[in-house]
Order: sequence, then structure tokens, then C-alpha cells
Amino acid sequence: MEESAFVLDYLPEGRPSTSFRRMMEPIAYVIGRDEFKLFEVSLRSTVEIGEKLYIGKEKSKRKKVNRILRRVRYDELTGSAKDELPHVLEQIVKERESFFINFINRAGPITTRFHSLELLPGFGKKMMWSVIEERERKPFESFEDLAQRSDLKNPEKVFAKRIEDELSGKENKYILFVK
Repeated sequence: MEESAFVLDYLPEGRPSTSFRRMMEPIAYVIGRDEFKLFEVSLRSTVEIGEKLYIGKEKSKRKKVNRILRRVRYDELTGSAKDELPHVLEQIVKERESFFINFINRAGPITTRFHSLELLPGFGKKMMWSVIEERERKPFESFEDLAQRSDLKNPEKVFAKRIEDELSGKENKYILFVK
């Protein structure tokens, strides 16, 4: 279960509906911080794009979220939510830097000819071996350390792109981060 999520899109008058009698409630599309699950939530107050919200089980802690309406698929997101997704994912990746550095430090082969690092955008054999050799000398400690000691620039963008590909279905054979 996700404890917190980040706002991708805010609809103050709710989803467009053909029923005029139905009272509209403000909703937001959010992405979970830990498992990258997408949700539609009902809100008690206004929110900002990129804002972190508590969506856990303890309803008393939910200051801005009324309830989780449903889990959504990538293709159900609004155009604005899809546009904001890469930026919000970068924000989450930066916040969870130690998790992703740990992934880089521990990632292993999938088969005898294919390594899990090669699943990251921009990683080929040369980049993979460069990272493996550097982490054997000394484990990476941060994104800055990773960028300085390897050819990988902007690691947060690389991880954000991989997560977006998994969410959108562009990558469905090997899932690394999305639950």
C-alpha cells in the first residue's frame, strides 16, 4: 500500500460527465512514491502539481485527500498528467536517491548475455561495463558520484524514463520498479 503520492493533475470540478445532476467533486491524478501506482483521488482542498500527499490507511492523517477513488492505468491519465509525469518522476527519483543508487550497486545479470543495467535507457554494453567496473572499485554513494565516475549524466532522468516506459506499457517484459 502506498503511503504517499505526488499530484500529476488537479481537476477542481472533477471528471467531465454527461450527468448534470451528479455533484462534481475535486479530484487529482497521483502517482505513488514507493510502488509508482497511479490513482484517482477525491480531494478536500486544492492541491498543486507535484505536491506530496498522504494517501495511506490512516484517514485521520489525510489532510487534503478525502478518499482514493480508484487505481488508474497510464492511458486513463489526462494529457496534462502525462505531460507532468516525467517531471514528477524525477522529483520522486531524487527523493529516493538511495534506493536507486542501491539498485545500481546491486544490479545483476538477467541471463548470461543480458544484464539488468541494460534495461535502463541509454545503457549499452559499454556503459554497463563502465558502471560495473567502477562499482567494484567502490560502491556509488550518490547520483553525483555516479555521474562523476561513469559516463551516465543525469541519472534521475534515466530512472524517470524507465519508470515512465514501464507505466505506459512500452516496457512490459522486464519490470524493474513499477508494482
